[in-house]
This record gives sequence, structure tokens and C-alpha cells, in this order.
Amino acid sequence: MVGRLERNKDLAQEVVESTARRVGNIASIITTAVAAVAHEIGELVTDGFEMREAAKAASADDSPARKPAMELDSVNGYDADDEDV
Repeated sequence: MVGRLERNKDLAQEVVESTARRVGNIASIITTAVAAVAHEIGELVTDGFEMREAAKAASADDSPARKPAMELDSVNGYDADDEDV
């Protein structure tokens, strides 16, 4: 037969082992969650950089390119050769 002291020791041992396993599982869950959150934040920041670059490229495409004065004069019907006439 098992004595009272040995039963209490077995109970305490089981409680400590069970608690350690549960705490380990919880720590693993938290570690995985923190890694997943960090990954998602990184993806969000990357998307922001890509959108900023796309906006800059679109803005550069929208602004009209400056043409040399001679070309603008030619479009308006004023050619440099006409001044000699």
C-alpha cells in the first residue's frame, strides 16, 4: 500500500508536470502568434512602399514633358525661318 506522503508527492509531481506542459504549449502558441503578426506587419509595410512607388511613377507619367521652345513655336505656326521674311 502507498502511504499518504507518497500519494501527495505523486500528486504534486503530476500537477507540476501538467502545468509545465500547459505553460509550454501556451508559450508556443504565443510565439507562433507573435511571428505571424510580425510577418503581416512586414507585408503591410511592403505594400505601402509599393503603393508609394506606384503613385510616384503614375505622377511622373501624368506630368507633361516640357518641349523645347522651337517645337512649341512650330506647333503654334511660328517658325524660326518665318522671321527672315
